[in-house]
Amino acid sequence: MSNTPTPHIGAKFGDIAETVIMAGDPLRVKLMAEKFLDDAVQFNNVRGMLGYTGTYKGKRVSVMGHGMGMPSIGIYTYELYNFYGVKTIIRVGSAGSINHDLHIGDLAIAMGACTNSRYADQYELPGTFAPIADFGLIRKAVEACEQMGYHYKVGNVFSSDVFYNENAHNEKWINMGVLAVEMEIAALYMNAARSGNRALGICTISDHILTGEVTTAEERQNNFTHMMDVAFSLI
Repeated sequence: MSNTPTPHIGAKFGDIAETVIMAGDPLRVKLMAEKFLDDAVQFNNVRGMLGYTGTYKGKRVSVMGHGMGMPSIGIYTYELYNFYGVKTIIRVGSAGSINHDLHIGDLAIAMGACTNSRYADQYELPGTFAPIADFGLIRKAVEACEQMGYHYKVGNVFSSDVFYNENAHNEKWINMGVLAVEMEIAALYMNAARSGNRALGICTISDHILTGEVTTAEERQNNFTHMMDVAFSLI
């Protein structure tokens, strides 16, 4: 395909599987490749954004980083969907809970993604777009959590463009039943919708904005494997 390699992914068409599991941290991607993939081959290291393709229980799958924030995941997932023939992207990442029933290590399965981003402006829609996940992936993720005994909730997350927010207004999102705050899923779901493909975001709670519970960077990188178990069960 003439569009590959892209400016951000140094792979040729065919190097990447139709299903890609993505994480913001490239080191988390390396962990997934080592823990879950057989015969993993690295296909990308442009800007240090690692990507590998291998097999999981005999099925071909890729793992790749997407960086932080909607502009970053927006670029990578656009190229994967539109230039590499990717059909399904599953994001595994961390999120801050704003729900009293979600604590450190629990999973938030993002049915939808509220956002303060202007990402949807590019589509010039005559209203507000509601980014949602693929229902089939949600259903299979819930079944996997039930079978594995992982505590989870399904609902809206809030994809924020701002990490250090002087006026976060978390109480207003809490009042609307939003589960957790992260920074990428809304753009992922919009790219999936526009390209006619599938997406799901599964987040591990890394801190609790209401109670002050926190984890370290090392714990987030190495210990948050339940969401990976669920993601790979969807392959």
